[in-house]
Amino acid sequence: MASPITPFKIDIPDAAIESLKAKLSLATFPEEVPVSEDWNYGVPVSDLKRLAAHWKDGFDWRASETRLNTELPQFTTPIEVDGFGSLKIHFVHQKSERPGSIPLLFCHGWPGSFLEVSKILPLLTKPEGKDDVSFHVVAPSLPNFGFSEGPSKPGFGIRQYSECLHKLMLRLGYPKYVTQGGDWGFMITRIIGVEYPAHCLASHLNYIRSNRPTLLKHPRQYFNYLLPLSKREKDGLARTEWFHSQGYGYNTEQSTRPATIGAALADSPVALLAWVYEKLHDWTDAYPWTDDEVLTWISIYLFSTAGSAASVRIYYEAQNTHPAPRHDARAMEYNAKVKLGLSSFPKDLRVFPMCYGRTLGPVVFEAVHEAGGHFAAYEVPELLVGDLRVMFGERGGARDVAGLWRGE
Repeated sequence: MASPITPFKIDIPDAAIESLKAKLSLATFPEEVPVSEDWNYGVPVSDLKRLAAHWKDGFDWRASETRLNTELPQFTTPIEVDGFGSLKIHFVHQKSERPGSIPLLFCHGWPGSFLEVSKILPLLTKPEGKDDVSFHVVAPSLPNFGFSEGPSKPGFGIRQYSECLHKLMLRLGYPKYVTQGGDWGFMITRIIGVEYPAHCLASHLNYIRSNRPTLLKHPRQYFNYLLPLSKREKDGLARTEWFHSQGYGYNTEQSTRPATIGAALADSPVALLAWVYEKLHDWTDAYPWTDDEVLTWISIYLFSTAGSAASVRIYYEAQNTHPAPRHDARAMEYNAKVKLGLSSFPKDLRVFPMCYGRTLGPVVFEAVHEAGGHFAAYEVPELLVGDLRVMFGERGGARDVAGLWRGE
């Protein structure tokens, strides 16, 4: 008997909202001194005070909740993950009315969520141009994120995340599909392509992690690597160096002691606000966040099913789960079986020359953009959707993949 797919509406208990407001009313902030207002030291105290005050007295979670429930068709279904039992997985699922639409799995990362799909969902499912390719979109909350359950024992690594999402696509009647991912979505969709290449036919990535080309493994790309760098490539490598030298502390903590930072995130909404808001500021291309946008984003973590501490465990498990530690190295190897599209945004966290990305697989689409950061689907939705339309469109490198659903 098939497991049920159940419609879902976000409905946070009044008690949880009241608890948030009570904690915010008792919050203690650092003294405001010159260094406390310098982004080089972290989130300015004045920003934290403003956002916390608005969270307590001005922000209307119920309005955000209603909007999310209205705009995003949400569901849950139990998914059996080998060795971990059944997990109730929350997901957005919007089908296009156009015939021949392509099933697309959208995979978020940390500190993102299913919310990231909200701006691209109507563009992908209801394109205005009659010749624009369209998609059936599935955007899960990863286990331990959003309104999905999480595992209760250790060892839930990238392979398990990939297995869970692949089984979700099968449950929804999509034996063949394509993927789109950034952040952890890079790692997870890459391993989906390794583990299930007969099902995952093409992947598009907006966060490009890759190794430097080598002469023996990638001779053509190696000679491209030896060419003089353009200004854009120099700027990208400078951004990458900034991330590793100035912005990587969170990763080290979450990869080694997730329970320690998790205690702060679970107990203190101000700690959660500071920990996540820093990334929203630093990882975007001067995106003009409104306070309500920030607080909706962070409230999803605060009110999540597994709790706000649970999401950071993905870093530890990816580093320490055997037999595939270090995020599962297969994600960084060449996979000839899955067509690949790459989109590079200047304020992402790793911005390598494009020859690096070509070491990952048969690249059939590339785009280098002048704007956008780590959360491209939310920051610059039109650019990301435009890339997908070209990649899978009539003249795109993945046209033959799209043709499977058009009956060609």
